[in-house]
Parts: sequence; structure tokens; C-alpha cells
Amino acid sequence: MSENENKPLQKKTTQSQAARLAKMGMLVAISIVLVYFIHIPMFTAFYEYDPADIPILMGTFAFGPWAGLLLTVVTSLIQGLTVSAASGAYGIIMHILATGAFVLTAGLIYKGSKTKKRAILALICGVFAMVIIMIPANILITPYFMAAPRDAVVAMLPLIIGFNFTKAGINAIVTFILYKRLSRFLHK
Repeated sequence: MSENENKPLQKKTTQSQAARLAKMGMLVAISIVLVYFIHIPMFTAFYEYDPADIPILMGTFAFGPWAGLLLTVVTSLIQGLTVSAASGAYGIIMHILATGAFVLTAGLIYKGSKTKKRAILALICGVFAMVIIMIPANILITPYFMAAPRDAVVAMLPLIIGFNFTKAGINAIVTFILYKRLSRFLHK
């Protein structure tokens, strides 16, 4: 194949990469808008449900687990520096850990076989990954940033587990319902 014959292929690849990045940027923007407008208190005033992980999960299913992790990091940084600035570095770290565990687990499972059954399995495993990772994350990180005694954090573990399970479960269900409807756009 001559160099001139390769140019249309290179141009098409560059265009598809640009389209993918634009779609990922759009998903980050949607995530930020959702967290800005939707806050539903849960259990205590400190814990709030927000649907910001739904666009990230959709991006994970569309573009793969590593793209999902990238979406998580970018969204967490932007969110932590703007709409959720009050939580600072603590919020950024915890969001990356929680959502990162969810998207990597779900994305790696779904990547193997993109069926409804596999999507359900991926989302269920992602929920449990998020819940599990947030136990040691809260025990180790929360006392440092919140100046709370470790014993107090350990005493709150049932609340922490319940919150993460509920939040991740709602986001998993909504993602499952919406993803196939929106996947055509993401794959165009």
C-alpha cells in the first residue's frame, strides 16, 4: 500500500478518535450538570445521591473500562474544583476510588461479551466493587481529611455501606435502562 493510499485511512482514524473524544467530553459535561442540579439527601445531610456516575458508566460501556476510568478522573477533578469544591481533595479522591472501582469492574466484565445478561452481571459486580472499596477507603482516608476518629468512622460503616450500595444500585439500574437507547448515538 502506498503512502497516498494510507492517507484516507489515517484521516478516518483521526476523525473517529476526535469524535470519540468529543463524545467523552460531552459525557463529562453531562455528569457535571447532573451533579450540579440533582442532590437528594440520603440517611444524613452529609450523604447525598447524585446521578453523575450514569454518564460515566455509559461511556465505560461504549468505549471500554480504561476510557471509563479516564472519564472518572476528569469528571472528579472538574467536579471537585467547581460544583463540589467544598469537599476539596477528599471528594476528588473518594469519587475516583468509588466510581473508578465501579467502572473498571463493570467495564472489564462487559467488554468480554456485550449482552444484556453480561451488562446485568457487570453492573452488579460494579456495585459490589464500589461498596467494597469504600470500606477501607473510608477507614483509611476519612479520618485524615475529616479529623474524625477512626473508631467513629468504623461505627458508621453500616451507614457508609448502605449509602454506597443504594447510590451505586440506583445508578446501575438507570444505566441499564438508558444505555441501549443511547448507545447508537455513542457508537455513531
